[in-house]
Amino acid sequence: MQPSFSLEALEKENLGETVYGRLAEALMKGRFAPDARLTIRELAQSLGTSVTPVRDAILRLIQDEALVQKSAREVRVPVMTPERYREIRLIRLKLEGLAARETALRAGADDIRRLGDLVARNEKAIARKDWAEALELNQTFHFALADIAGLPLLRGILHRLWLQMGPLIAEAYEPGGRVMIDHHHALLRAVEAHDADAAERAIASDIGDAADIILERLATRLDTAGARH
Repeated sequence: MQPSFSLEALEKENLGETVYGRLAEALMKGRFAPDARLTIRELAQSLGTSVTPVRDAILRLIQDEALVQKSAREVRVPVMTPERYREIRLIRLKLEGLAARETALRAGADDIRRLGDLVARNEKAIARKDWAEALELNQTFHFALADIAGLPLLRGILHRLWLQMGPLIAEAYEPGGRVMIDHHHALLRAVEAHDADAAERAIASDIGDAADIILERLATRLDTAGARH
């Protein structure tokens, strides 16, 4: 499956880091589907740059385990196994639970308004069935917790996990519908009340309910692949 979108042409300064950032963002926001085949030349053309910074960025993403090198000429978005996803879910429950607790304890009025705005905008995106916008706001909401909590190292770890999960969450977002945002309201109320325990429970419910949908889709994909063989 080839990527079916174009990316804005890039400025020349900080090109390598910018290319990596653009591709990482595309992965986290589900703009590449699982098992999508990526070609350096097409990505370079889309970004308006040479192949060298794209090749370097892809090598970094392979190290991040967000892409896999199938051969000298073939790079693909990995197809995650249920076992690997369950491991990521367990890690997220611990780390994002910590971020939610610290956010509830530290959030000021501006932080609460920021989270509330993200939830409100996500509701509007879901209402108009703009799943790409809703997905982006969902990811922004989760990362905002680490920012407000003042945990930059944790945010870096989440960045790597979301690189791997982005395609899966994107696939599940439309079928999941309200499940993907309902617990954000509970988390917002917990942050407003500075209730760390309630905030941790809300993020755990959010991750758990979405995981049920994702695991169901992973099982369906495995069954379909098995039937083809």
